[in-house]
Amino acid sequence: MASPNQQGDSPSSLSSTSVDWRRRILIPTILAGAAGGGVGLVSKHRKVYGLANISATYATNFAIVTGCYCGAREFVTATRKNGPDDLLNSAIAGFGTGAILGRLQGGQFGAYRYSLIFAVVGTAVDFAALKLRPKLPDFSESMFDKSSSLKLPEWSPIQVLDEEALAAKRAREEKLYGQRKALNKEES
Repeated sequence: MASPNQQGDSPSSLSSTSVDWRRRILIPTILAGAAGGGVGLVSKHRKVYGLANISATYATNFAIVTGCYCGAREFVTATRKNGPDDLLNSAIAGFGTGAILGRLQGGQFGAYRYSLIFAVVGTAVDFAALKLRPKLPDFSESMFDKSSSLKLPEWSPIQVLDEEALAAKRAREEKLYGQRKALNKEES
């Protein structure tokens, strides 16, 4: 087997590929696990099996399914030698992953059913991610200021005041406090 440098690949391109691989498999798997835990929190089975058990079960199952699907999608992408944004990769990976996991879960009929569900849902999620990816930098710019801290929107009732605005606010509060104190003296 030839080393990567003999094939003409540079070490930097290999490291960027591994970073992309982690981004396309690891992050969705972790997010799906978190979403599964959230689904477990609102599940109707939480009273029977216990909140912690059902949340852990859902989180594990979501993470396993997402990890299998994303891994199969990467395998199909590498086999077909095309870019990661091809939706046909998602459909093929969904059929394969659904067939394998469905066969384990529900026999031959389960394999058909799960493969169709995984192909449709996986492709739909990948399509939505492709459409939302260009909008994500704008969203992150609107949420974070230059110092990487969260920025409140302009319409928020909570505002961070500068020194002048803070002094004006204190003056208004002192004036209102004085008026209220005067009204209380008149009533007594």
